[in-house]
Amino acid sequence: MIKITPFEKLGHADHGWLDAHHHFSFADYYDPARMGFGHLRVWNDDTIKGDSGFPTHPHKDMEIITYVRTGAISHEDSLGNSGTTNAGEVQVMSAGTGIRHSEYNKGSETLTLFQIWIEPDRNGHTPRWDAAEVPQATGDSFRLLVSGRKKDEGKGALFINQDAAFYGAKLEEGASIEYVTEPGRMMYLVPARGEIAVNGSIVPERAGVQIEDEERITIDAPEGAEVVLLDLP
Repeated sequence: MIKITPFEKLGHADHGWLDAHHHFSFADYYDPARMGFGHLRVWNDDTIKGDSGFPTHPHKDMEIITYVRTGAISHEDSLGNSGTTNAGEVQVMSAGTGIRHSEYNKGSETLTLFQIWIEPDRNGHTPRWDAAEVPQATGDSFRLLVSGRKKDEGKGALFINQDAAFYGAKLEEGASIEYVTEPGRMMYLVPARGEIAVNGSIVPERAGVQIEDEERITIDAPEGAEVVLLDLP
C-alpha cells in the first residue's frame, strides 16, 4: 500500500517568521484522519527566516529528529548542551523525563528543515541531545542517519530510543535505488528535493508517502532528487 499526500494537502500555518507545513495534526492544525503513522507522531516541514526561531520551551517523552535542508539551526537546552546543525547534518533530542530547549536561525540565510517526532519505546528515558555531520549516500543506496535498532549498533548513526531508522539519499539525474522492507514494518518517505516515482507512483517534491505491505521499494529520480525515509515498527 502506497498512500501519497501532496505538499499542497498538508496542514499549513504562516506565522511570518515561520512558514510551517504539517504532515500530521499539530498545534492549530487538526485532522482526525492524520494523527500520525504508527509511532511517527509529527513531521513538520518548516521554513524559518533569519534572526528568528523558537524560544525556550519544554518537551517530554518524545524522540525528535531535526534534518536541516538549508541554512543552520542553533540549539541550547537545560542540560547545558549547545551547538549548531548545518545543512547536510542531523540532530536528535530524546526529551525523556523532561528537557527545555530553544532553536534559532541566527544567520541571514533562510533555514529549511524537517522536524520529526517519534514516540519512544517507553516513557522516562534520560534526556539527551546529539548532532553529527552524516554525509548522505550519492548513487544507488541510502545512508543510515539515525537508528535505535539493535542491528544498527556500531554503524555510526545517531541514537534514538525506538526500534526505528532514518535514512537519506541524494540521487543523481536518472538514478534509481531500492529499499528492501521487513515484514510488518512501516515506511514514511519524503522527497526533500525533486519529483520521484515510488514503485511506479509519481510523488511530487515535499509530499508525504505512507508505505505498508510492500516487499521492496524502488525509487526513480528522472531529474535527480534528495530523499529521506523513516523505517518504523
